[in-house]
Amino acid sequence: MEQVNLILAGGTLVTMNKQYDVIKDGAIAILDGKIVAVDATETVLGNYRAAEVIRCDGQIIMPGLINAHTHVPMTLLRGLADDLRLDVWLMGYMMPVEREFVSPEFCQLGTRLACAEMIRSGVTAFADMYYYEGDVAQATADAGMRALLCESILKFPSPDAATYEDSLTYTREFIEKWRDHELITATIAPHAPYSNTTEILEKCTRLAQEFELPLMIHLSETKREVEDNIEEYGMRVLPYVEQVGVLDVPVIAAHCVHVDEQEIHILQRHDVSVAHCPSANLKLASGVAPIADMLRLGVNVAIGTDGPASNNDLDMFEEMRLAALLAKVHGYDPTAVPARAALTMATRNGAQALGLGDVTGSLEVGKYADVIVVDAKPLHNSPQFDISTQNIYSRLVYAGKSTDVAHTIVHGRFLMRDRQLLTIDEESVKQAAAEYAEQIGAFLSVREENTLSKLVAVGIDVERAESFEIQTKAVIKFSDAIEELLSDENVEVLRAVHYRQYDTYFLFNDPEQSRVRYREDDRIDAEGNVSSVRMRLTYTSGEKERAFHDAVLLSHSRFIAPASHPLRFYQEYFKAAEERSLQKDRRRWHIHYKGTLFYVNLDRLTQPNIPDMFIEIKARTWSLRDAEHKAEMIREMMNILDIKRENVLHDDYLDMQSV
Repeated sequence: MEQVNLILAGGTLVTMNKQYDVIKDGAIAILDGKIVAVDATETVLGNYRAAEVIRCDGQIIMPGLINAHTHVPMTLLRGLADDLRLDVWLMGYMMPVEREFVSPEFCQLGTRLACAEMIRSGVTAFADMYYYEGDVAQATADAGMRALLCESILKFPSPDAATYEDSLTYTREFIEKWRDHELITATIAPHAPYSNTTEILEKCTRLAQEFELPLMIHLSETKREVEDNIEEYGMRVLPYVEQVGVLDVPVIAAHCVHVDEQEIHILQRHDVSVAHCPSANLKLASGVAPIADMLRLGVNVAIGTDGPASNNDLDMFEEMRLAALLAKVHGYDPTAVPARAALTMATRNGAQALGLGDVTGSLEVGKYADVIVVDAKPLHNSPQFDISTQNIYSRLVYAGKSTDVAHTIVHGRFLMRDRQLLTIDEESVKQAAAEYAEQIGAFLSVREENTLSKLVAVGIDVERAESFEIQTKAVIKFSDAIEELLSDENVEVLRAVHYRQYDTYFLFNDPEQSRVRYREDDRIDAEGNVSSVRMRLTYTSGEKERAFHDAVLLSHSRFIAPASHPLRFYQEYFKAAEERSLQKDRRRWHIHYKGTLFYVNLDRLTQPNIPDMFIEIKARTWSLRDAEHKAEMIREMMNILDIKRENVLHDDYLDMQSV
């Protein structure tokens, strides 16, 4: 008899091989991390002896589940910001917190916490996309799990790199360090087309080609992503990445929610594997991916949980069930994705996606012993029927729970036995995670109470600046009156422009009575058409700094920056105490008065509809002495315009809405 390390015997073998063999009283023999026999218990025990034989009567022996897309260190951000749109969740909460807290230590701890959760739920391999993947790799290897680990590349600074060039350098070193490791495959992950440039995508692809590695990327996750790609590149997302050459290497495309039939053919033609993440797509209201169509056309569809900050768990049993159910509803077809297909997606298809189809994903001789043993007859899975060969798959997918997993084995090594974790100290990891949560909670509490801090937090790609303005505002009877000023001998007109301005103000009940203005400036050409559009944010407090001559005010804008997100983002992100809108037609002149730069605005308010016409004269200032000097010049210009004191206004346009 041949000597082996371990035999699992007496259970129902669900092999998930291409023939879908099921052996009711079956056994597997394991030697040096690999499966050497898969057969009836009597046959295996008759041909092999082992140092240990584990009886699995009343249990199911099956391949471990494979999580094809996640962000494991984000376990430390679980439940941080829920029930938000994807852009608000990502840009408003996740990225600001990541910039503050993500470090090698953060990623190691988050990975240990994630591995503990996945081992408990029967996951033996996963594909990750995050930062400091070298530290993710070390924690994963220490836990004994198998993984494809993909270093994130973005066009803007990330927690572990100031530039994308730094990220590429880090990734190269990461790949070289972990080459030929028995558990870890290191590779690259350009985050998404919208968070990278064409040049960066090309460089990432070349790096994957150089090392003959797969590449992971988010594709077509939201409807807006597709719309933005069409606007920028004139085509949908899949044709764009095909044109760039990204699909010339093996690709794991996460999500693919908003793809049409032509794009599905592109996926099939390039052997792209899709990582379907049903829970996260539902929770973020991204939509439902057409996986039944993908499977019908021959696309390899695997299942992922996505990150635990957007799911909020790493439970692949739940994802299998959702994948099957959603596909039925999406196509109004209860036969769309049967239970067996869902289990295939979570095992063999997952292995293929990770580039490991030849070595794991099914119980076959010569493959690694990545095996789980699942209790077959818990209360929630009783009674049972065997009237069809499909019943075993239905029991696992529709009624199985992650808590049914009794043993988890990777590469022939027990990571969990009888529900006891063997490679991770669960209590110490939970305690350390709780300590991180306290720090993150304190950071967010301070930010949420301070409007400026919250605004700065989403300024990932903007320059921020303070400004002081000296200004006056008055009612003017006739628009022609401004010619008196513009033609004055002390005035030089530098520039004249015409705008339509759409302002949304967010008002807050904080001690500073803060205001944030979101402005869309539509520049109007000589024919009356919009020639350009820009969006800007301005943060002010409710009070003016100082008044001069009872007519000229000094104001302080503490934050001025381009608005990098649409209005809807800020509406949901700020959740202001009050929101008001203002629209106006503005003609602006940049002038030199006695050699000093001033701005003159002639405004007509269209919302609210106020019949008066208003003139503003303003200038930036940097000191009290300078402000006093410019205030005096503004007073002189008011005299030229024959503006009477009773026509001077101290209110902002916003405060005139009740007029």
